[in-house]
Amino acid sequence: MGAATGLSFAEALTAVVQPARERRPATEVVPIEQALGRALSEDVYSRVALPPWDNAGMDGYAVQKADVLGADSIAPRVLPVIGTSVAGADPTSLPWVQQGTAVRIMTGAPMPPGADAVVRVEDTDGGESVVQIRHDRDIVGRGNVRPRGEDIAANAVLFAAGTSLRASHLGALASIGLRGVPVYRAPRVTIVSSGDELVLLDRFAEVESGHRIVSSSSYALPALLRGAGAQVTMAPLVEDSLDALTQALGAALDAGCDLLVTTGGVSVGAHDYTRDALAALGGTQTFWRARIRPGGPLGTGSVRSVPWLGLPGNPVSTMVTGALFAWPLLRAIGGHAAVHHARVPVRMMDAADTPAPLTYFLRVSLQVAADGVLEARLAGAQGSNLLRTMALADALLEVPETVDRVEPGATMHAVLLPDAPLLFADGERLS
Repeated sequence: MGAATGLSFAEALTAVVQPARERRPATEVVPIEQALGRALSEDVYSRVALPPWDNAGMDGYAVQKADVLGADSIAPRVLPVIGTSVAGADPTSLPWVQQGTAVRIMTGAPMPPGADAVVRVEDTDGGESVVQIRHDRDIVGRGNVRPRGEDIAANAVLFAAGTSLRASHLGALASIGLRGVPVYRAPRVTIVSSGDELVLLDRFAEVESGHRIVSSSSYALPALLRGAGAQVTMAPLVEDSLDALTQALGAALDAGCDLLVTTGGVSVGAHDYTRDALAALGGTQTFWRARIRPGGPLGTGSVRSVPWLGLPGNPVSTMVTGALFAWPLLRAIGGHAAVHHARVPVRMMDAADTPAPLTYFLRVSLQVAADGVLEARLAGAQGSNLLRTMALADALLEVPETVDRVEPGATMHAVLLPDAPLLFADGERLS
């Protein structure tokens, strides 16, 4: 294999993401209903304990453990029932469980004072005024009691700054009474695409006549980056000229953004003007090529203090580098502690040649084998213009620079695509 130029994948990823880690994004407080997908900008403490009192883990009878230890169907313990505790009951109004008494209790209801265990209703005769305890199972240990503060302790950190908020996080935040959530502001990204051959869907007649092609990245890339939590602006398509591209990039910067993304024009062709346009605006480049395929013509830098990320123009190359670089970059800009995709071991089921000294990212679909191992198969042909196979892929199989052929059965690693969750049809299982 011959020599290749540019940064390695790991070096390129660090060069793209690390500067964003060193910048503190702006913060705001948003209603809890609008906080999904955002990152907390500060530690959140709980002012209350949850549950707020000891409560029953199941329906049954609240008792003192000593009264029921050793009970069985031959020698049951017989206790008078002195009251009932239901979910929502005032704990201060409940009767005191003295030795030799019981209180009927429902799941989630507060424990009455004096009781330290709950006997399951299944282990009793279900009596209303007098109950027979016919088994002492589960009485040792917690005794079917959920202790106060078991879920959330008062004055403790509930979630740390940088936490990415999912649906369950919002439920927990609501449970402690947090209406306004402190988060990092969603990053604003502007995408500028260039290419004389490209049109949007409103000019599809020119595609049908054979004169143009649809700018598929104008639809796919914004959708991908919105999944990273970004507010995306898609600038009008730009013709292949230095003046036009310089004006378009300047207009995007004037409008304000936290990240400027370009697609196409970062290679060395006669009509690749992106780097010259950035230089005309006073921009600087950190690097402009990575040793990866697809997506080698990749660049990053800054212009007017705004980070710039230049993605290649081929549809698959745009989406692969968008997933591998733009997505984690936007997560970092948005203040998320976790920014990288899951990288999982897989068993490759197809052979694949990777002859150049590059890190290849092959589009693969995944399924779970009978032995529970994730199996990867090529999603189709791997040309950088074949977007359909990108849509069929669940992950990108990472083939290191030192490997020139992947054999069936080889254990490799795959990077899960952010917008391709592993979903299964009816009848299929994870294992």
